[in-house]
Amino acid sequence: MSLDFKTLDTVVLLRDMSPHGLRSGDLGAVVEMYEPDGLEVEFVTASGRTGALVTLKISDVGRVADDDLVAVRSLDCKA
Repeated sequence: MSLDFKTLDTVVLLRDMSPHGLRSGDLGAVVEMYEPDGLEVEFVTASGRTGALVTLKISDVGRVADDDLVAVRSLDCKA
C-alpha cells in the first residue's frame, strides 16, 4: 500500500485505541509519514492541546468525507 496521505491531512481513526483514550471516528492530523505504510498522527483536544501522538498504519485511518459530522467528547486516557 502506498502512502495515500500527505503531511497535515486530516484523517479519521478507524479503530479504538483505548491506551491513548482514542475512539474510532476521532479526527487527527498527519504530522509525519514513514515508508512503506506508517503515519505519525496527532490528535488534539478542542482547546488545541495535544491529546495523543501515535504512530499508525495507513489501514488504521481513513479520509474525511464531505458528509462527516464532527462531535465533542472528553478524552478518556488511562495511560
